[in-house]
Amino acid sequence: MRVNQYLAQCHPSFLRFDVMVVVGSAQLQLNASKIAMEGESKQNSTALSRMADEKVPSYPDVEQTLFDDKDGAPPAQVLKHANDADEAMKAFEGHDGELLVLDEATNRRLLRKIDLNILPLLCVVYGLNYLDKTTLSYASVMGIKEDIGLVNDDYQWLGSMFYFGYLAWEYPTNRLLQRLPLAKYSSFCIILWGLVLCCMAAVKNFSGAIAVRFFLGIFEAAVTPGFALFSSQWYTKKEQGTRIGIWFSFNGFAQIFGGLVAYGIAKGAALHGSSIAPWKIVFLVTGLLTATIGCLFLFFVPDNQLNARWLSKNDRRLAVERVRVNQQGIGNKHFKAYQLKEALLDPLTWAMVFFALTGDIPNGGISNFFSQLIVSFGYTADQSLLYGTPGGAVEVVSLIVCGYLGDRLGNRILVSTSGLMISILGMILIVALPLSNDGGRLAGYYLTQASPTGFVALLSLISSNVAGYTKKTTVAALYLIGYCVGNIIGPQTFRPKDAPRYVPAEITIICCWAACLVDLLFIWWYCQNQNKKKAAFRAQPQYRKLENQEWLDLTDKENPEFVYTL
Repeated sequence: MRVNQYLAQCHPSFLRFDVMVVVGSAQLQLNASKIAMEGESKQNSTALSRMADEKVPSYPDVEQTLFDDKDGAPPAQVLKHANDADEAMKAFEGHDGELLVLDEATNRRLLRKIDLNILPLLCVVYGLNYLDKTTLSYASVMGIKEDIGLVNDDYQWLGSMFYFGYLAWEYPTNRLLQRLPLAKYSSFCIILWGLVLCCMAAVKNFSGAIAVRFFLGIFEAAVTPGFALFSSQWYTKKEQGTRIGIWFSFNGFAQIFGGLVAYGIAKGAALHGSSIAPWKIVFLVTGLLTATIGCLFLFFVPDNQLNARWLSKNDRRLAVERVRVNQQGIGNKHFKAYQLKEALLDPLTWAMVFFALTGDIPNGGISNFFSQLIVSFGYTADQSLLYGTPGGAVEVVSLIVCGYLGDRLGNRILVSTSGLMISILGMILIVALPLSNDGGRLAGYYLTQASPTGFVALLSLISSNVAGYTKKTTVAALYLIGYCVGNIIGPQTFRPKDAPRYVPAEITIICCWAACLVDLLFIWWYCQNQNKKKAAFRAQPQYRKLENQEWLDLTDKENPEFVYTL
């Protein structure tokens, strides 16, 4: 019995059409399907229950079942949730029997066009995302503490307050990213965070600064999960590690750019004077630049392939077809409770959350205190702005190289451990070398800037290894909640009483990165183990794949065809 007939038992308005896809010289007959959930009868429900109840043994952890394969039936879990397909199905509506050509040359042409139209704005916005967070570090050595009356641990709390706002809004913003048009909602958040950052130039006291930092966290909360969704939509698994590494590496470019701008403003104000404090100029420049880029993002970046103005109608369908291999689709706006439950019970979710929390305790401390840390090496405040920039170059190189090698070697996780090991070495140099060795300790700081490789590798795995749109947005939210908690804790490890060496904070950082190394090894083992179980399951003689199973918004666990990227 054909799969269509199985589904027709459950849904009388089940529609199908045929699309011929040519990949290279081979032709594949695809049966793209759409299920309209109308007029379900008691008989239909009974049919679905009967099929789902007929089970044979399955492999553990993946929760897949097969029913009796006399007629070549697909897995019951696949059919159980096949009634709410992905947005990708819309790309093929009304094209019955049409020839769709996707050869290697066409695929490369589309990839170039996507890179040209999507990637530059992702890079610039993500760079501004980091720059806007680190403006506080620049301002800390440009007079903000004295001007708004920061005392004791007020500055530490300013560093942490951004992440309280981020934490409070992270899950709601992920639900909105799923429900609302992705590019439009992201643009709204980018523009507002730029305007809020400008408000930092107007604060007069600690209370005002706390309020601005909180709202800045709220509006920046959408950027990282949103960009992970963009990467998942537009790029295949083999392309995602490199692309995410590239746009995340603009954190490093932002550190270089921000340091040079802050240094120029500080020196210019010292030589020629200024009508407002130099630290206020830094906030105004970066805030207005962010809001302007947000407007460009709104105009140029589409919500998905189906409304990309820079793609022809045929290319839009081809852009969807090229990501079929991801086994994920391009989006589903409906909340699915079973996917939320699966996300909360998945060991991979909590291994990622643990990494984000533990790995970002160092990040929260270093990103807010790197200027003061460099001053503690024996350099002046102005020199700290300039000498921080090579650290950005280290981050750029490490992220791009690890992203490329991870995709090229097919092992993002193990490649990413190299950055953490380099960072641990750098922090050991800072702790072990005497205060008199300014150059050696500064070199150690530069090495610590390779640390984001693990975080970015796991962020790319949320794009590649988490399927089901509700599950993906849930895991992304939890991952970034862990990121927030780590960044809240981080600044608190740099206590004023430990200055100028901050040894307790530095030892804490080494321990956190060591724990992250162990966690990465566990994630690598777990994904590899799941792939072996899935391969064994697919090898069973009674297994059958459902046509267009890729577009059914199935989770990574319930889809036997899903293969985890290492």
